[in-house]
Amino acid sequence: MNGKDDDKPFLLVGTGSETVAPGLHILRGQGQSFVAETDAGLVLIDAGPGGSVTQGMIESLRQLSDAPVHALCYSHGHIGYNAGVPQWLEHARQRGEPAPRIIAHRNVPRRHARYRETQALQHRMAEVQFNRSPGFFEHRLTMHEPTETFDERLVIGSGEQRIELLWAPSETDDAIALWSPAQRVLYGGAALLDSIPNIGTPFRTLRDTMRWAGTLEALAALGPRIAVREFGPVIEGEDQVRQVLTHTARALRWLRAEVVRLMNEGLNEQQVLARMHYPEELFGVPWMKPTYGDPSYIVRDIYRSENGWWDRNPSTLHPEPPEAVGAAVAQAIADKPAVIASARALADAGRWQLALHVIDLLATAHGDAPEIAQARALKAAWLRERATQVASYVSRNLYKVSADMIEQGTQGRFGIR
Repeated sequence: MNGKDDDKPFLLVGTGSETVAPGLHILRGQGQSFVAETDAGLVLIDAGPGGSVTQGMIESLRQLSDAPVHALCYSHGHIGYNAGVPQWLEHARQRGEPAPRIIAHRNVPRRHARYRETQALQHRMAEVQFNRSPGFFEHRLTMHEPTETFDERLVIGSGEQRIELLWAPSETDDAIALWSPAQRVLYGGAALLDSIPNIGTPFRTLRDTMRWAGTLEALAALGPRIAVREFGPVIEGEDQVRQVLTHTARALRWLRAEVVRLMNEGLNEQQVLARMHYPEELFGVPWMKPTYGDPSYIVRDIYRSENGWWDRNPSTLHPEPPEAVGAAVAQAIADKPAVIASARALADAGRWQLALHVIDLLATAHGDAPEIAQARALKAAWLRERATQVASYVSRNLYKVSADMIEQGTQGRFGIR
């Protein structure tokens, strides 16, 4: 990987703060953190990724209020969003104040345990997904355990300054939202983005499409007049908030129904993907843009939720090692230049994806034979071309990073072919 972005903070959305209602503020860091001024003290959602970013968040907060920080709350259990907890604890100590409560949903410790068990895998996946150099995340993806957890709802403060922490399962099963009943302001956390929900991200475990839809509907039922996203602009006006939340839920429910319909016709995953057409009414609105995720990702996740791993090709039930398969296919092709010429013709016609399928007959083989090396070089070039054709940030990075690794001969470390 080229590492060209390694000096940029991870998922940084800017600096400073924004007041959305009296006593309720956005703190910009890794995503948009949130601060509520309560009669118990300040309640902060997400401590930030640490270092200069978290330090900037502390300084921005102190321009808003001199009150002690009563609680640090995890919006969800993904690594990095709360790597800055020690800095907030040190800040409280220097001010002579009690250590803040560290609050999370009860599923966060279980997630952290899984991440510790699969630490090397988590680091490798993040390196590829976010286009970072090997080792970039080794000292950035630190985890700090909460000191207390809750299940469905936790109230902090009283009267007009009361806030409620609500379980909001969506991107993760440990996501929470913050609700200010008096001001009808919602901080949606990981449940609320300015693009299509990132369900089915290629490297990640299953995310429950219908559960996310249900969470959005439950949040809409609160009747917020202002909704703050984890990423993206604030939504203002009760009608607009309701429209965004319920429309997104309706699109997710439509996807589930359509995929189920096609599965019941007997289609496999690839056939379902080929048959999907996404109605403009549902997927053409600004908040459903495929800037990070993609509707086809969600289709795959729904399919996987009802199917096993088998792709319906009997040859794959008990396969040979991929190296042996690649070598055997390449050896079986007597006229390798013809394969390359066919793939080039498809690429010249702008049919990059078909060109990739054809070139893989040779590009997945090992060895330094001239045609194999040429096929790998063409595949890398065409992956970069495909990266310019997709809107999803994740897809673009997977194409570009895979191209880099093919050229550097390091793809085996990530299982990429």
